[in-house]
Amino acid sequence: MDRLSTLLTHFGVSAGTFHSGDFCGVTSFDGDQATGHLHLLQTGELTLKLADERVLQLNEPTLIFFPRPYRHRLFASEASGTQLVCASLEFDGGAGNALAAALPEYLVLKLDSIPTLAGTLDWLFSEAFGGICGREAMMDRLFELLVIQLLRHILTSRDQTPGMMAGLADPRLARPLSLMHDAPGKAWTVAELSAAANMSRASFADYFRSVVGQTPVDYLVSWRISLAQKRLREGKSIALIADEVGYESPSALARAFRRKTGASPREWLQDAKRPR
Repeated sequence: MDRLSTLLTHFGVSAGTFHSGDFCGVTSFDGDQATGHLHLLQTGELTLKLADERVLQLNEPTLIFFPRPYRHRLFASEASGTQLVCASLEFDGGAGNALAAALPEYLVLKLDSIPTLAGTLDWLFSEAFGGICGREAMMDRLFELLVIQLLRHILTSRDQTPGMMAGLADPRLARPLSLMHDAPGKAWTVAELSAAANMSRASFADYFRSVVGQTPVDYLVSWRISLAQKRLREGKSIALIADEVGYESPSALARAFRRKTGASPREWLQDAKRPR
């Protein structure tokens, strides 16, 4: 599969529309929810207050994307003529999964700056304000499509911080990263990965760390543990998971899991299931 499809196969996104129409007053999101959010300002004015107390005044059609739980507030006066469409977002594997964790805390983008989304946005707004039967189900799917298009946009962005998305956006590192994503159970060596990048082992190791922020070996372990966490949420046994993600025994996986998370698989799962 391609670099993005593999990620979405493991960590797909589900959207749930919860507002479409006129907006006035104050709505707060405390960041304790298990979901991210996507807000679309179609018309009017909106004030956005971020967790760092920064305040943004928005008066053009704008997309506001929070891939993970994040504290923020939305304000609009009755006279501002604000029309807003909003959805909650949940990635498979929870808010801490490898894909969600690799994304920026938030994106605030003027709609005219992302023309590749124009067709989906027009369709979504038509559904939101059209009153056609099945509109909510259709809007949920369109929000999910919008997230995929946003991920494409992020992968083509030149303004990347070190991490998985920066690696996938890099022409030399996209191939070795995709190999690890496609076959996490394989005992990948730096020699094999550097050959896929058409680089020497030393140059590849240094470059990988500078772009991704981890060594190739550490990244592979992190990817495996993220997949293990998703499988634990799905109810799979530790023995089956160990075989799938490349460990010779459940105890070997448990040791790697504890080194990465500070907890055993059982402890981590119990904590993940606690109400937030």
